[in-house]
Amino acid sequence: MSFANTPGSPGAARTVFFVSDGTGITAETFGHAVLSQFEMRFRQIRLPFIDTIDKAYAAARRINDAAIADNQRPIVFSTLVKHDLSAVIRAAQGMHMDLFQTFVAPLEQELRVKSTHTIGRIHNVVDTEEYKNRIEAINFSLAHDDGQSHKNLADADVILVGVSRSGKTPTSLYLAMQYGIKAANYPLIPDDFERNKLPSALPQFKHKIFGLTITPERLSEIRNERRAGSKYASLENCRYEVNEAEQLMRREGIRWLSSTTKSIEEIATTILQEIKPDRREY
Repeated sequence: MSFANTPGSPGAARTVFFVSDGTGITAETFGHAVLSQFEMRFRQIRLPFIDTIDKAYAAARRINDAAIADNQRPIVFSTLVKHDLSAVIRAAQGMHMDLFQTFVAPLEQELRVKSTHTIGRIHNVVDTEEYKNRIEAINFSLAHDDGQSHKNLADADVILVGVSRSGKTPTSLYLAMQYGIKAANYPLIPDDFERNKLPSALPQFKHKIFGLTITPERLSEIRNERRAGSKYASLENCRYEVNEAEQLMRREGIRWLSSTTKSIEEIATTILQEIKPDRREY
């Protein structure tokens, strides 16, 4: 039975499978980047650790069952390394996006070297010194969250500043977990605005400072989720804090951006472009 040209129910979510011999994170990340270009709903299913022929056949059956239930082919993003496992999945009733078939074979021709076709190879690359660096960065970011420690700021790769709830903590942890960046963060508070100065521990590290701001309206929404009806969350107070923080950052010559409509990934990428840490080699 073919589902290539058979539409599903109007408005129904399209089923998407992420199939991998590992965690499935790579397939899912790539799939999300592609699917985000389409304004429609997707029902997403991750099938990790498909590392035996029996598991491959079981995964294929799930894909086929979804095709029958939906009356249309599911979309399948795959990062299976072994050809025999990949062949089983490709035989299922899905629209297949095989990352290794798409990219590895052309690279073998270009590099004139056969790939290893080794399961888990991507983790072998990073689970050594880079892994240790990430753990150190995470510990550093947690210890230096919200200005709770002034120790070892010279070791920081970046110091984030901004009003409370502008996105400093999640950005710091994302930088640490994804890139091994040691990020400290400090809130800008009314005391700083009254003094017209940065927190006292920071001026000597100004070259490492990056600021985050946010619209007062969005900030008020976020703060009301935490402390509804408080002065802290009032729109008037949020307008005051945001305005004072932006003026302070301008006076101090600090690079900054608004987190209002940007994802953590976009914010982190901008920061990386600004601080330009050493890039790793594979």
